[in-house]
Amino acid sequence: MARTDGRFREAYNALLDLCAGLGAGEALPAENALAERVGVSRTVVRGALGRLSDAGIIRWHGREKTLLRRPASGDRLALQPPAPDAAELESQFLDWVLRFDVPAGTPLNVAQLSRDFAVPPHKLQEFLASLSRSGLVERRPRGGWRLLGFTADYALELSEFRTVLELNALRHLVGLPEGHPVWSRLEALRRDHLDLLTRLDTDFHDFSRLDERFHAAINGVVRNRFVLKFQKIVALIFHYHYMWDKTEEKARNGVAIGEHLAIIDALLARDLPAAERAALTHLASSKATLLASLRGNRLV
Repeated sequence: MARTDGRFREAYNALLDLCAGLGAGEALPAENALAERVGVSRTVVRGALGRLSDAGIIRWHGREKTLLRRPASGDRLALQPPAPDAAELESQFLDWVLRFDVPAGTPLNVAQLSRDFAVPPHKLQEFLASLSRSGLVERRPRGGWRLLGFTADYALELSEFRTVLELNALRHLVGLPEGHPVWSRLEALRRDHLDLLTRLDTDFHDFSRLDERFHAAINGVVRNRFVLKFQKIVALIFHYHYMWDKTEEKARNGVAIGEHLAIIDALLARDLPAAERAALTHLASSKATLLASLRGNRLV
């Protein structure tokens, strides 16, 4: 068993705890007893004993296992973090793609990526299969996967589709009853936008998270399974693009706050035509920013 395996690390640390309760020269229990005590196989126990021996903590000769010294805090192995869930994996993968480090057309090494993202290969295969519907990856004719990448054409098509999704969400939203939670969320978002305006000189970087919350609140009212699949990738890409282009970021974020407020005020007034006009203005600005960031990364 690989010594980077989480089960091995837990077993090794458990044996360290056992050794800490012994005195120098005392014998460790038999392998079967250790395996039962730690809750792992004899194979794992033998691997852990080998490492204890290599570290000079025990002397291991045949069935004899004798403590040479008590463990120190530095002897413990760091436990590997749990594998990321689907949402975390999606965020990590898109972050990797959208930093433009990987050119379009690159074959994806599933074994390497599973190590990089700390997920089993079969989980990564499932994730790539789900992501293929968004057009970022595709299956290769002879097996495996290829990154189609975040190109200028992809960005333009995504921007057009985002407009369709958000206008559809606005139409759903204005028809919701008075007691629906979205109205209190919009009120809170309005206050948060006004508050950030007062702090814009120093805290303009906070806008990207506020933008994410704003669009999530609007799009969250749609309960269409097909729409929901694409909303996540649209939201993530347009969230990341605020981090790509730092040119005149403070001024740009100030304009976007004003555009958000215009949409919020129209929605709170239940004025769909005004909300749609304000949304189209904001989406056009967002598209222009996205294209500028792509030019900055030489993708346009």
